[in-house]
Amino acid sequence: MKDKFKMYNVDQYGVRNYNSLYLLLMTVFVLYGIIAILSFPLYQLELSDPNSNIHTYKDAFWTLQMSASTIGFGDFYPVTFMGRIIVAAMFYIGVGLVGFIGAQFVNKFVSFSDTNVKNREIRKQNELIIAQNKALEEKLEALLKKSQ
Repeated sequence: MKDKFKMYNVDQYGVRNYNSLYLLLMTVFVLYGIIAILSFPLYQLELSDPNSNIHTYKDAFWTLQMSASTIGFGDFYPVTFMGRIIVAAMFYIGVGLVGFIGAQFVNKFVSFSDTNVKNREIRKQNELIIAQNKALEEKLEALLKKSQ
């Protein structure tokens, strides 16, 4: 049970393998942290425009949450230029982070093989083959010297 909450474990090849639950929680935390931070300037910018429909911090938070999720219901939207820039930035940040969460989900539950592990195993096998080849070369050189 304790391993479920570890940030990562190091495999036999010395590579950090991050825990999917940890990555999910950190991504959601970062996403909502960015939304919470950007909601304040969005609220302040929109408050100054009389045509704005964003009247509270909650409205600004909701607007950024909807833009980050790419749903964008349209019940709240920015009317100022800088407000639109903040919402557009949140859209791209949200697409990246929500896409990352989706990729983690797919990798964890749908993926049938981990190519990174296979590549590390092949590299390890190649190292062993190269070491064996060097040992054989040394033995052949020793035999050639004896025969001369």
